[in-house]
Amino acid sequence: MSIYAVNRMCHQLMHDKNWRWAMQTDPERAVSSLDLTGEERDAILSGDVGALFLMGANAFLLGYLTRFNVLGLTLPVYNERMRAVLGKPART
Repeated sequence: MSIYAVNRMCHQLMHDKNWRWAMQTDPERAVSSLDLTGEERDAILSGDVGALFLMGANAFLLGYLTRFNVLGLTLPVYNERMRAVLGKPART
C-alpha cells in the first residue's frame, strides 16, 4: 500500500503549493509524515526515480518531481536514471 503514498506525493506536487514548497525546502521533514518503507523513503530523498519506478511508482507522476525541481531532479537527470533501470543507453 505504501507505493500509493509515493504516487500521491507526486500528485500533490502538482495540486498543492504548500506541499510543493515543503518538498522543495525540507523534503526529509515533508516525507516523514508519509506511510513509506525505509527503502521508499531513501529512494525519494536521494531522487532515485529509477528505483521508485521499479517498486511500482507511476513514471508520469514521478515526472512532476522534475517539473518543480524537487530533490534536485531535472529532466535530463530523470531521463538518465530511468534509462539506467530500463537498460536503455543514454542519448548522446
